[in-house]
Amino acid sequence: MPLRPHQIDALDAMANHTKGQIIVPTGGGKTMCMIEDATEYLKGLTAKTIVVVAPRILLAEQLSSEFLEVIENVSVMHVHSGETSHFSTTKIDLIRDWVGEHVGSKIIFTTYHSLHRLMEADIFVDTIYFDEAHNSVQRNFIEAVEYYSIYAERAFFFTATPKHSLTPFKAGMNDSDIFGNVICQVPAPKLVEKGYILPPKVEVYESRLLNKHELVADVDCEQMIDSLDNIEKSKVLICAKSTKQITNLVSQTDFCVQLRERGYNWMYITAKTGAVINGKKVSRDKFFEVLNTWGKDDYTKFVVLHHSILSEGINVNGLEAVLFLRSMDYIGISQTIGRVIRKGCVNKEYGLVCVPVYSKVGISTARKVEAVVDTIFNKGEAATSVVTR
Repeated sequence: MPLRPHQIDALDAMANHTKGQIIVPTGGGKTMCMIEDATEYLKGLTAKTIVVVAPRILLAEQLSSEFLEVIENVSVMHVHSGETSHFSTTKIDLIRDWVGEHVGSKIIFTTYHSLHRLMEADIFVDTIYFDEAHNSVQRNFIEAVEYYSIYAERAFFFTATPKHSLTPFKAGMNDSDIFGNVICQVPAPKLVEKGYILPPKVEVYESRLLNKHELVADVDCEQMIDSLDNIEKSKVLICAKSTKQITNLVSQTDFCVQLRERGYNWMYITAKTGAVINGKKVSRDKFFEVLNTWGKDDYTKFVVLHHSILSEGINVNGLEAVLFLRSMDYIGISQTIGRVIRKGCVNKEYGLVCVPVYSKVGISTARKVEAVVDTIFNKGEAATSVVTR
């Protein structure tokens, strides 16, 4: 696929800087910017070590697959606790041994949680890409992030949702010593105008309150089924309040029966329960394989429930609508909206964002969603969150 003009702009900025932030809306193709930059960088005569940092093991594995579809003839290691088809470890001596044994160019995929292992192993890095870089400011991550910001030859921070700090006690991406300056910022309206992503459409509607003697799960079931009937979309992401809400829905109500009656498949994934498709537990690889297959099939209807694991970074084809049942911060809302504004089926004109209001939490969520959409898609700014204390 040919590069888009805004991706070329980002690559030009990276070619002219050794450190900096690339702010690209969700769905804008920032992963391809990393891959193209890495491809060019590896063309030199000397062996290079590239590190790709992700917020979750799932995303590290996805990035690995996407990089290796394009880049060949490199050694690959994963530094995190997940299982992969490549060599994977978090043990410092094994990391050192692997790097010493592989003399050619290398790509190491890791997470923010495990990046410190590379630092402790004293691994020299030529280029490091921080994906979903707003995660890098967390207190338990910042030491290793700052280390490689200083000692890597090149360091680039990619995000759609920068996180700033106005207090000296917490790190923020407005600290240019660590994160560099913004070297490329792509406004979302530009991508919508070019047809690269779709605009979101927000629908806020009232839902009834819980009566005293009703079970919460029964009301949750009623609200979700009513929402699905109202929006009339085939591929829907539901952001649940908790893992418990999901498990109660499928075990204590006829939610799944009602979905089947309407022709929907159903699936969910959480850190606690693992992955489940139509009542059957499956591997995470199988879950995402099926999810993307169904997303590409115009005739398959499905509902996918999650608490937080699908909000950030994970690419899912074909999602038409998202239903918010819980409050999130501005970053979480922006990232979640990004799941449904990717172009999918031919007739998709917008990503539907639904917020049922039945409590103060619902009202607060609706206001946050509307504010995020106004900031990103009307004003063309990044959904920047600011820590003040």
